[in-house]
Amino acid sequence: MTRILIADDEPRIVSFIAKGLTAAGYITSSAEDGIRALDYASSGEFDLLILDIAMPRMDGFAVLTALRAMRCTVPVIVLTAKDSVQDTVAALDGGADDYMSKPFRFEELLSRIRLRLRHTAGFPAPPAPTSGDLSLDVDLRSATVRGRTVPLSAREFAMARVFVENEGKVLTREQLLSRVWGYDFDGSSNVVDVYVGYLRNKLGPQRILAVRGAGYRFVAVQNAPSPARSGG
Repeated sequence: MTRILIADDEPRIVSFIAKGLTAAGYITSSAEDGIRALDYASSGEFDLLILDIAMPRMDGFAVLTALRAMRCTVPVIVLTAKDSVQDTVAALDGGADDYMSKPFRFEELLSRIRLRLRHTAGFPAPPAPTSGDLSLDVDLRSATVRGRTVPLSAREFAMARVFVENEGKVLTREQLLSRVWGYDFDGSSNVVDVYVGYLRNKLGPQRILAVRGAGYRFVAVQNAPSPARSGG
């Protein structure tokens, strides 16, 4: 199985990422400082490294430089609160394969992990997520319903993808908040209901069922009536 190393000194973030990756079928380990991250990542036991920059004992830039000097080719996704252009350029020039700023959405991180692992293994892109007569275009971030393209906002697409990839499962508002808005979202869970309304309007109300006291469940529909053209 694919092993991913999470190098970050914030336990809450490590726990959040580890839980999501474990649910997605990956094996995770963590390193709370740069020295340990370098030791683990250079061992050859991991398929990908998620690397923070601000870490004790050795920062992420130094870890990255040392790894590449060792000719270690493990894919590295830098995940950091440092979001300046200079930091981004420094990380990418230093050998990082990707760069994401905190706060982040887990679904986006997961998508980037899959992309880097595909590039490493030489695998073709996975098929488009589909449910009944609906399919999602990951590149264009749009939906197709009965042959008609339905534009979606970035947040609508992220929620639609979570629903389609978990078709038939009941997802709580907390799960949707975590996967679509990210680990540190501090707003009301009412935002989930608002965006469910947007998706029902755009994709058809019969696809997203409310489960009283629990959350929402996405179901496959064939030959649904054409959805409305307006939405959030």
